[in-house]
Amino acid sequence: MTLTNIDHEKQIYCFKVFRSFLVVLLLRMNNPCIGCSEREMQALLTLKQGLVGDDSDRLLSWGREAQNRNCCQWEGVYCSSNQTGHVVELDLEDQSLQGKISPELVKLQHLEYLNLRFNNLSRSQIPDFIGSLSNLRHLDLSSANFGGEIPNQLGNLTHLQYLDLSSPGLPENSIHAKNLNWLPSLSGLKHLDLSSTNLSDVVGWLEAVNMLPKLTNLILDGCNLPPIIFSVAIINSSNSLVHVDLSRNNLNSSIFQWLSGTHTNLVYLDLSMNYFRGSSIPAAFGNMSSLEYLIIYGSELEGGFPNSFAKLCRLRYLELFRNSLSGQLTKFVEILSECDQNTLEYLDISYNKDIVGSLPDLTNFLSLKHLFLGGNNLSGRIPESIGRMSELETIHFAWNSLEGVISETHFSKLSKLSYLDLSSNSLLLNFSFDWIPPFQLQGIKLKSCKMWPSSFPKWLQTQKNYTSLDISDAGISDTIPSWFWDLSQKLEDMDISHNQMRGTVGNTRLEYAQYLNLSWNQLKGPLPSVLSKVAALDLSHNNFSGAASFFIETLKLSNNRFVGEMPSQLKNCRKLALLDLGENNLSSSIPKWLGASLPNLGILILRGNQFYRSIPPQLCHLTRIQILDLSRNKISGTIPKCLNNLIPLAQKGNSSLTIQHHYTFQLGEGLSSWLYDDEASLTWKGVRSKYQSTLGLVKSIDLSSNKLTGEIPSEITDLVGLVSLNLSRNQLTGQIPSRIGMLQELDSLDLSRNHINGRIPNSLSRIDRIGYLDLLENELSGKIPIGTQLQSFGPSSYGGNPLLCGLPLLRTCNEEEKGPGQTVLVNQEDKDGLITQGFYISLGLGFAVGFWGVFGTLLFNRSCRYTYFNFWTCFTNWLYVKAPLR
Repeated sequence: MTLTNIDHEKQIYCFKVFRSFLVVLLLRMNNPCIGCSEREMQALLTLKQGLVGDDSDRLLSWGREAQNRNCCQWEGVYCSSNQTGHVVELDLEDQSLQGKISPELVKLQHLEYLNLRFNNLSRSQIPDFIGSLSNLRHLDLSSANFGGEIPNQLGNLTHLQYLDLSSPGLPENSIHAKNLNWLPSLSGLKHLDLSSTNLSDVVGWLEAVNMLPKLTNLILDGCNLPPIIFSVAIINSSNSLVHVDLSRNNLNSSIFQWLSGTHTNLVYLDLSMNYFRGSSIPAAFGNMSSLEYLIIYGSELEGGFPNSFAKLCRLRYLELFRNSLSGQLTKFVEILSECDQNTLEYLDISYNKDIVGSLPDLTNFLSLKHLFLGGNNLSGRIPESIGRMSELETIHFAWNSLEGVISETHFSKLSKLSYLDLSSNSLLLNFSFDWIPPFQLQGIKLKSCKMWPSSFPKWLQTQKNYTSLDISDAGISDTIPSWFWDLSQKLEDMDISHNQMRGTVGNTRLEYAQYLNLSWNQLKGPLPSVLSKVAALDLSHNNFSGAASFFIETLKLSNNRFVGEMPSQLKNCRKLALLDLGENNLSSSIPKWLGASLPNLGILILRGNQFYRSIPPQLCHLTRIQILDLSRNKISGTIPKCLNNLIPLAQKGNSSLTIQHHYTFQLGEGLSSWLYDDEASLTWKGVRSKYQSTLGLVKSIDLSSNKLTGEIPSEITDLVGLVSLNLSRNQLTGQIPSRIGMLQELDSLDLSRNHINGRIPNSLSRIDRIGYLDLLENELSGKIPIGTQLQSFGPSSYGGNPLLCGLPLLRTCNEEEKGPGQTVLVNQEDKDGLITQGFYISLGLGFAVGFWGVFGTLLFNRSCRYTYFNFWTCFTNWLYVKAPLR
């Protein structure tokens, strides 16, 4: 056969094949029902009804209409390519489906792929009948809001290769299992993800995993896995595992032995947030020659870095922050430098504290993009060679003991740098006046880094995209240039506090700012209204003046020169939790709208102003208040009885040491976040102190140095959570409430310099925690009650009350001053549980009668004495015999 004939035969063959394909295609177009059985279509429609209900906006293509009768053309439905046309794939990811899965699903007996992730199945249990889909190879029910126990019937899916039941982002432990006995039946499983399911009762979870010979991806993040007891039976000899995530569990170091098997193919390993105290990084990890990602943060690892890390030449991502690792940084860098070609891109060993030494030359790691060494004990200078690491995007060296000069050379080739944190070191930044950095930073953290000269850093004018700026305590003594307020519109948080900056706040465009700290400077003038959008604002210790208008969560304007009334615009700040307007010159009555308009207010500080008139009862509507400071004003009238409505003060204890705010903002391609702890300056035990780390524990009322009159309301003793009460320097009269002893949490009580009369209630002696007491210069009388605490205070606590007597005063009490029944500790309201003089007399008489009734009989009656001691002799002999028999 000639070559021409062969080509002709090929052309005829190709034409026949094409004709056959065209005929099949035309037949399918003319008869759309081919490949979609009535049985499977009906099963899908029933499934839709259970998941969609009457909502016609979802799964629109699923219907009985003529144009929709071929279910193979429905959204998310895929059929086999042969003539049978059975449904083999069902992909309903992120369809906002709700309700329950219909049992009709089992009629799709040829189904190989089922994906229901990112839906809302209303915490319903995973149906048992899914185990009847015997051909299933891929099952993804993740983030679908399932609940209940994982059915054992999943073990019937013997062809399954992919199983994902995880629920990240949903309430943890919404799915649970009592055992994983069904898991070994899935012998072909390659991917297993049970993240955030509760496996705390599954003791043999590791044995079950060991019986999956083809498993490549094991993800059990946040499963509350119980600690394992290692044995030879669970030694892992699998080479199939590539990705292992066991983070956020209760695992101990025994898991290291399992991982130390022949994991030569392991690429990704995450053991973060476990409990490895007392354990170091195992040397066997160095045998994982394929490892690219090693993540073990927040797990209390100790010791140094094993020399075997020198064999991890494919390592790209190493995250070991917040452990207790120790050793010389230089040695660790030498170990990682032994590879011929270093691939490391991400290194985070921050906040280990015991990593010491100087910062070595890192130019062997030219691929490095993110470098986190903050929160350690590094010292010495930062080498200029870091400026040659052109791939660097993140530098975090904060909270060390680094020193020396930082110059332009340190950044010469860092054109990709986007985040710089050198905070809290002893560094001096010395850049030329006209320096133009090669980078555009998004995060600038230079707290406590001194600027040289002390002028405002002009290079900041070149940075247009930063979201975070901290140049606090930088030694800047200069006028803030006008261009500074017209910079990055993306700014989320800014701290320029504790400098000596001068000038005014310009018309800035801080549209996204959540935290702004300008405190402890020499700024002056009015405040632009644009600052009203800032969530946390600290302008204290400046010279600002004029009226203020803000709509935020934390507002601190203390120690300025504000005058006039409290701005009515504040009534729109319904999220306001802390309001500090102390030490200004505001002059008005306290607004009645405070109580109704600020439902979230927890700290209100108005001290040191010129507020007058009475305390409005509407203030009692602040049901979240825990610190109320109205001291040093001109407030008159009586103390409102309704103060017992302040719920936090009427409850003991607090769940948090701090009052914390969490803010999230955009940083680069991802989200970053920071925590802000409120702080407040309070008068405590007569001394002005600043509270931040324990502010959540402070529950205080300070109404001192006003013109309050009338009696102290008895209702104030309902505030059993109160830790400090200061009513001093007023014109209060009447007696101290007899139930004052109910305030068992009280640590500081100051009622000095009033006109309070009568006796000191004896219930005051029952407050064991009281550490500061001042009753000076009142009109108190009678004997000071006897109590451990009351006698521990010096005479100065009771001075200026000439009718008081008894310790610790030198003046003794006569019988009249002791009063009727002076040994009665308090009056009628406090009689429960208290001891009277009559009780003591009765107790003494009873003891005397009882003692002599028994002892006198034995002493003077010989026969009784003989019988009594003979009984005890026989009884001890009986015990002597019986004891050995037991």
